[in-house]
Amino acid sequence: MGTGVVALAVTLLGALADSLLLGGPGVLFGMVYVAVCFQLAVRVRPADLPAAPIAGPIAFALALLLLGPTSGAGFGGHVMGLTGGLATQAGWLFAGTGVAAAIVVARAVAIRRSRTR
Repeated sequence: MGTGVVALAVTLLGALADSLLLGGPGVLFGMVYVAVCFQLAVRVRPADLPAAPIAGPIAFALALLLLGPTSGAGFGGHVMGLTGGLATQAGWLFAGTGVAAAIVVARAVAIRRSRTR
């Protein structure tokens, strides 16, 4: 499976579990997201390294859009719910994305060094 598909599927499952168990995306959703970002960055093929830190935030935003809070009916309510969710969950978003980016950079440096030897 592709990086984006795995990120989206597992992040959606984490958001769904958090919504069902605790009433909305919160700590469980954030922990699942950070774990997904870590696993994507560690397991992605070397040719797909740039996709790991990009796929995570897209999956995070889509999970919040689909399962996050809404601020009314219609498209505007979903957009307002998404912006509020992104604002309140920003710590998890930055943590997961930072973990993925750091691992990807470390792997890219290691691959580059192994090719020059």
